[in-house]
Amino acid sequence: MENNKYCVIMAGGIGTRFWPKSRQSMPKQFLDILGTGKSFIRHTYERFEKLVPPENFLVVTNIKYKQLVLEHLPELKEEQILCEPIGRNTAPCIAYAAYTLLKKNPDAEMIVTPSDHMILNEDDFRVIIRECMEFAAGHDAMLTVGIKPTRPETGYGYIQVSDNQIISKVKCFTEKPNLELAQTFIQCGEFFWNSGIFIWKVNTIIEAFKKYLPDHHQLFSAVLKAQTPEEERNIAETAFSECRAISIDYGIMEKADNVYVRCGEFGWSDVGTWGSVYQHSRKDRYANAIPQEGCYVYDTRSSIVSVPKDKIAIISGLKEYIVVDTDDVLMICPRSEEQSIKKFIDEVKYHNGDKHI
Repeated sequence: MENNKYCVIMAGGIGTRFWPKSRQSMPKQFLDILGTGKSFIRHTYERFEKLVPPENFLVVTNIKYKQLVLEHLPELKEEQILCEPIGRNTAPCIAYAAYTLLKKNPDAEMIVTPSDHMILNEDDFRVIIRECMEFAAGHDAMLTVGIKPTRPETGYGYIQVSDNQIISKVKCFTEKPNLELAQTFIQCGEFFWNSGIFIWKVNTIIEAFKKYLPDHHQLFSAVLKAQTPEEERNIAETAFSECRAISIDYGIMEKADNVYVRCGEFGWSDVGTWGSVYQHSRKDRYANAIPQEGCYVYDTRSSIVSVPKDKIAIISGLKEYIVVDTDDVLMICPRSEEQSIKKFIDEVKYHNGDKHI
């Protein structure tokens, strides 16, 4: 039944790798970094609204982003926003949503998705999600969506499949391998990128929490006893403050023996860094990803520039650089050193507090 299909959007991250554009007050998922006219979370909602009715969406986010979610997704009601008092990674986030859905509809079938990914071929993507939902509905299985790798990426998790079936049983997970191992994975042909998109029946994931994360089960199952929304919020606050921060991959998916993967190619990217924005942006004849108006470049190659609208930027003599200008922060660094952004944030925070973070 369509009424049993639910989509849980995880939207609590801060997106520090996109600093100084992404801030604690306005993180990546609420930004239009790719210049499409829509935020990442808006794209995510529209991607799944053809599969799930509006009333069957849940968004799990930090409490300080609740109003932002309602602004970007006006179709949702306030009770569809589940608020985390603090971030504890994906396992507690999913537990909160799962026990909330179990209380609402024990027959619920869940899609769990990040809020900040890009998918170019959405029709192909929805075909794959439908196949996964049909499989999950008829099996005691937890599914993830795998992506055929195009390069030996060291920033993604990998999934090894056990056969050549359309939906394959997972042999193992490997988190963020070094370059040599990633190259071996590509050559082997049995490994796929882990997209972080999951499909399962609510009862299946609940049983997994009982078995593999019993402390989380004990804390979040208390939601089932809540009599009022206020009581439920209090229970969630206690659960998040006391639970261990852990990802769903480490906590459950790597341990369970009923994990399956549906692999596909549909133009996926987690758009996790300025480098990935550069990769997916339109470029001029000198391979610069720059605004269409107001940016003038000279003797500049293979660089990415992001400046506020209506601001003029003159860039001269840069090769493979990132230039990001905001109202209060200007960052200029080589593309090869973008992993240093966390160090930049720590330094700014040490000297200036959270004002610019």
